[in-house]
Order: sequence, then C-alpha cells, then structure tokens
Amino acid sequence: MTDQLTFQNPVDRFDSVDAPKQHQDAPGLDADLAPKADHGEATYRGTGRLTGRKALVTGGDSGIGAAVAIAFAREGADVAIAYLPDEQEDARRIAAVVEGSGATVAMLPYDITTAEACRGLVADAVEALGGIDILVNNAGKQQFCERLEDLSDEQFDETFRTNVYAMFWITKAALPHLEPGSSIINTTSVQAYLPSEILVDYATTKAAINTFTKALAGQLAPRGIRVNAVAPGPIWTPLQVAGGQPKDKLPDFGEQTPLGRAGQPTELAPAYVFLASAESSYVTGETLNVNGGMPTP
Repeated sequence: MTDQLTFQNPVDRFDSVDAPKQHQDAPGLDADLAPKADHGEATYRGTGRLTGRKALVTGGDSGIGAAVAIAFAREGADVAIAYLPDEQEDARRIAAVVEGSGATVAMLPYDITTAEACRGLVADAVEALGGIDILVNNAGKQQFCERLEDLSDEQFDETFRTNVYAMFWITKAALPHLEPGSSIINTTSVQAYLPSEILVDYATTKAAINTFTKALAGQLAPRGIRVNAVAPGPIWTPLQVAGGQPKDKLPDFGEQTPLGRAGQPTELAPAYVFLASAESSYVTGETLNVNGGMPTP
C-alpha cells in the first residue's frame, strides 16, 4: 500500500466501508470493528516535522486520535495517549505502534468528564513526557437519538462534559506548560455546519468547539500559542458502531460525500501534523475541513 505522500486518486484510495450491520456497547473498540479502520500503521511516512515535540492526544486509542498519535510519532514527537479504561486493548496496540516508531509513549487511562480527572491527566502527561507543547482535544461522545423527547438529561450532560467541558478543563490545565510556539488543536465536525437531525446534542457541541477555538485563538495569539480545529466528515471509527449511527445506515456510511466514500482515520492525520508543525506558524483560529468535499462555510 502506498504512503500518504504518493500521488493517487482520492476516490479509490480506500474502498467504500460497506460495513455489515453491527453494534458495540459504548465506547466501542477498534479491535471488534468490521471492517478494520486504517490509522496509517503501515503507510504513514514521517519527515521529521515534529522532531523533539511533546504531544498529549485525547481519545488516542482508536479512530482519529490513534491516527494522529501514530503520525506525530512518525514525525518525531513523543506522545501521551489519553483513553477510557475500557479501551485498554486498543490503547495498548496503538502505544506499541507509537513506540515502534521510535517515540516515547505514555498510556493514560482517564474518564475526562470531571475537572479533577482532566487536571490529573495533564499533570501525568507533563510528568511522563517532561512537558507538552502540542495539545489535541479529540476525545468525543456521539450517540444518535431520533426524538428530542427521548434524549435524556444524562446523555445531553455527558456529551457536553466529554466534548466541551473536558476541552475547557484540559486546555486550562495545560496552558501553564505551553511555551510560545505551542499548538492546540481541537476536533470539531462537519456536524457543526450540516447537523444531522438525530445528533442534536453532538452537533451542538461541535459548533461550540468551533467558537471556543476561534475565541481562544484570539486570546492566546499574543502569547505565541496557536489554536486551531479540524472538522472531519464521516470517518470510519468505533464511534459509529457504538451508538453513533443507526445500524441500518452503516452499509452506506459516507457514500453521500462527493468523493463517494467514508474517510479513514489516517486521512485526517496530515491535517493535525500541519497545524502542530511550524509550517502553519501564520495559521490560528482556523477550522480545517477534511470531509470528502461536503460543502461548509
């Protein structure tokens, strides 16, 4: 298989997911996903763009976070991976890939839905890596619900705690450790612009992440800390089969995009590498859309 630097047709770089109907209990495991997602394990080729950097990636056990962790390691960064304790199997596998790429890796199991846990996570990452200068707020909760009357207060609250509050708590705890030149990257979504009617709470959090990113970027720019976001489209991850989408939508997942297929996590990684690296030194407050061509503002 070719690496991410090889000239190729994006339409058929990866096959359509064509996933069987399946369900996992949340949060879901990549180990049980069919077909398997591609995180760039065999294909991402680094060029030294993050040599000497130290990154904390939340949700780094699978999906987009796993692809980012692998790419950062291949680019020369040491990486701390945050994940739920239930995701230990996936986290162990990705940590082995990161370590095999020559990077130092820290595995940090945390439920980030409390401020105390978020502060502990940052402290452990700083201790394990000797500091941090890249923060990727990527962990997310997505559970579809077809009727607002059926959306529980508990789910609404947990979605906001995971997607928005944790981003605030972790970023606030990380700021004292971030020197000029550091980069914060938040994962938002095409749902911020094209919200699905069955993802009211999730889409709302993703719009909030966009606004948080732009406001904080203005605040931190004089301190030399850049804040940006990446907005994925339909990406094949365990999130989709663990309540993120109805089972009957999985076989055609992502085929509504102009490119005609879902994206793979590894296709997101170069966007995060760019925003983390010095190549994007004049980019802050930006939301970079990686969505297969879906129209967004």
